[in-house]
Amino acid sequence: MGKRKSTTEENDCRLRNKATNDGCVNSLHYFSNDELNLFYSINERMVEDISLEFFYKPHTITLLSVSIFAVLYTAFTRNDESSLELNIWAGICCVIFFFLVISVLAFPNGPFTRPHPAIWRLVFGLSVLYLMTLLFLLFQNYQTVKAIMYWFYPDLRSFRINTEKEYGVNCSDITFERLWSHMDEFAVGHFLGWTMKAILVRHYGICWTISVTWEITEVAFAHLLPNFVECWWDALILDVLLCNGLGIWLGMYICRILEMRTYKWESIKNIQSTTGKIQRAVLQFTPESWTHVRWLDPNCTYMRFFAVAELVIFWQITELNTFFLKHIFEIPPGHPLSIGRIVLIGLIVAPTLRQYYTYVTDTNCKRVGTQCWVFGAIMFTEAIICVKFGLNLFALTQVHKIVAWVLIQFLLSIICVSCCVLWAKRNHKTQFYRNIHEMVTGKRIRKHLRTRSLEDVKFWNREDLFMSVFNRQQSTKTNENQVESKKSS
Repeated sequence: MGKRKSTTEENDCRLRNKATNDGCVNSLHYFSNDELNLFYSINERMVEDISLEFFYKPHTITLLSVSIFAVLYTAFTRNDESSLELNIWAGICCVIFFFLVISVLAFPNGPFTRPHPAIWRLVFGLSVLYLMTLLFLLFQNYQTVKAIMYWFYPDLRSFRINTEKEYGVNCSDITFERLWSHMDEFAVGHFLGWTMKAILVRHYGICWTISVTWEITEVAFAHLLPNFVECWWDALILDVLLCNGLGIWLGMYICRILEMRTYKWESIKNIQSTTGKIQRAVLQFTPESWTHVRWLDPNCTYMRFFAVAELVIFWQITELNTFFLKHIFEIPPGHPLSIGRIVLIGLIVAPTLRQYYTYVTDTNCKRVGTQCWVFGAIMFTEAIICVKFGLNLFALTQVHKIVAWVLIQFLLSIICVSCCVLWAKRNHKTQFYRNIHEMVTGKRIRKHLRTRSLEDVKFWNREDLFMSVFNRQQSTKTNENQVESKKSS
């Protein structure tokens, strides 16, 4: 019997075997163990401190048996002679079901493990499925795409995009009733959306840059999308300052609370009370740990600088795709297609942003995560679909506005990111001097406390302690000056 390998050696072997299975066998000599560990920490993070082993053991045979039984039962109990549409729909549902089962078994975990890695493997599978659907629709014509949509949702036949609510009319009429009428479900969506964006991005400067540049985007594309036409007070006060600003503040406040927490998880098996077990089960849906992000380091390189500016532009493209898809294919804002896409994109963005952050900020990360790659493909495919099926709409484009928008987006992104870098340098220098001051002051306090008894100082507050140190230093200097004067005399 040979000696058992250590845990570190087993992890290195596992990572190298995984890299070989991923098709990286010819390029393994380019990556060190640290680089492989870093990549798989964001692409296929392993679960640590497993409390209930049943939920993390492989159940591949059980899952295969249940899947086959479900297919057999459905295939032989349903009526095949009902209609062609129902048969096609049943086949599509079966394909989606088996694709998601395979995604749970084969796809990577991503950077998150809560509430369970299988959830994020499902999200990755849905993102791949959505990308395949987009690629299929890309090679159809407009009438075919509309026919497919009508087949799934017949209620779309009666909807026309020009029946949407108009916001940019009679802007001089500013009353409380008018302002209150604009606080509709879209205002709530703005607030909740920006709360989630702030939790994901975790940077005031980047969030405010995206918020301000988006309002400029609406002005630039208002001649193509009538829904972008807004009054100045609606765009600046209600959107930027109120809904977006409060959402950003709430999101950053939640980040500060989560960042200050101490993450030490107790196994649910060690908890005796039923209430404690329920609380621990609910906490499974909270983050396992919280990472303090630092998008812009004071000594960051130009590549990192432009990557953050690139993030702002990509965010604008993703938001634009939402409105162009809705306008070109005439989908109501509250329709399941619109809401479902927004929810799916929100779920995909969470691991995507984490992988992008690690790729941008850590020089040891040489590969972008798979979820980030898929999201990039989704974003550009959606943009291509908008251009292809909206040629009549884009024929009305005012070129000078689009050119001005591109230049303004680029310049504002560079300027805002530059300001964030300068602010980071200033805070870094201030924090450096504060740390030096605390180190020196702490040394003086410790030296001063050696000469005092515990009864003298245990009831002091911080100000009294500093004053005591200061007075002692002053008296010491006075005595030294008196000694010097006596010697000179």
